[in-house]
Amino acid sequence: MAGRIHFIIVFRSKRDAERVLDVLPKRFGKYGLTLHPTKTQLVRFERPPHRGKPRPQDRPGSFYLLGFTHYWGRSRKGYWVVKRKTEKSRLKRAIRRIYLWCKRNRHMEIKLQHKKLCEKLRGHDAYYGITGNARALELFRRGVSRAWKTWLCRRSRAARKKTWKWFQRLQARYSLPGLKVVHSIYRTAKP
Repeated sequence: MAGRIHFIIVFRSKRDAERVLDVLPKRFGKYGLTLHPTKTQLVRFERPPHRGKPRPQDRPGSFYLLGFTHYWGRSRKGYWVVKRKTEKSRLKRAIRRIYLWCKRNRHMEIKLQHKKLCEKLRGHDAYYGITGNARALELFRRGVSRAWKTWLCRRSRAARKKTWKWFQRLQARYSLPGLKVVHSIYRTAKP
């Protein structure tokens, strides 16, 4: 089975980028490699003009790499910076997997379910917990809570009548960990 290689090549001029894009499949072919036809693309990704809102023709593109959408956005001080957020398809897939896990394991003790869900949340934060991605992390947490409540309420007929108030009391006892930005571009490395 062939492995996948993810990479980005940055060019100063569009003409250079187009020339390399024409030659790249031939070079890869020498070594028995191919480019994915839908994932290989030329994206205009330059900083928008500093003043005002960019016109539609000047808006920079965005690209997906390693589960993140990379795009230009404004910093708190108003400067254009490259921002990252969880790719929509990855977020949906992660929430869907939590729903399936809760469905398959709804018979487990609540204490054990809580422990496993906390591990899953910490693991998600370990990869996707980067500066500027707090909104996606919060959406994931809401999805986890919704899935957990849904499948706890389907354990028996009596449980189907449980409300959100009941679930909030349960979460007071078994609270899920808060979101954590693990990789911050603003923290300085200690020598």
